[in-house]
Amino acid sequence: MAKSKDTELEASTPDAVMSASLGTILIVEDDPRMQKVLRRIFTEERYTVAVAGDGQTALDLFRSERPLAVVLDLILPQFSGRELCQMFKSMSSETPVIVLSAITEVVDKVLLLELGADDYVTKPFSPRELTARVQAAIRRQKKTTSLETYRFADCEIDFKKMTARRGGNPVVLTAHEFKLLKFFTEHSERVMTREVLLNEVWGYNFYPTTRTVDNQILKLRQKLEPDPADPKHLLTIYGAGYKFVP
Repeated sequence: MAKSKDTELEASTPDAVMSASLGTILIVEDDPRMQKVLRRIFTEERYTVAVAGDGQTALDLFRSERPLAVVLDLILPQFSGRELCQMFKSMSSETPVIVLSAITEVVDKVLLLELGADDYVTKPFSPRELTARVQAAIRRQKKTTSLETYRFADCEIDFKKMTARRGGNPVVLTAHEFKLLKFFTEHSERVMTREVLLNEVWGYNFYPTTRTVDNQILKLRQKLEPDPADPKHLLTIYGAGYKFVP
């Protein structure tokens, strides 16, 4: 691809950094000075950087480079940032889009989030905050993808298809048991109080009884633990709550 003042795929990154690249970040920004700043920020974090200065180039690079995430300005030639955000999400809904703009009105932020943007950072910005926001969005996307199928011990759980197997044999879980188990796998090794589980999994604002949690975990143990009376994965932490250990 020929380079112009409006587009550049990072080619000057040292070989040592490129060999350890964490993936590609697509920068959509028409200001050459800001392009250089953003390229440097993400190159130093060991990402390969693709830069587009207009909407059509951004779409072409999005298709060809399949970036881990997009950092998107709102005011651009050809297409607006809002239009591009919708286009990116229609092509790949799981790719995080982080809007980077000088527009600070709350209504604009809300609109972008409604159009599918994963986060919104206002100019002027802290490089540390921007990279943290982008990396957090990438982690959330990877976690969601990886958790479609989850394996521990002799259990295999497909959260997307809502199927479970233990030792190769089908196990019937209710929809709510899948929901509780997914929450545990997303927070493995962390102690969860009954109140947190009720609020996050059941969505109760006023808790009828914490025995609700105990009974649900007992049923999961009976279905997934080799010895429900001596669990190895769904552990009781006395005086605190429960912890999932893969």
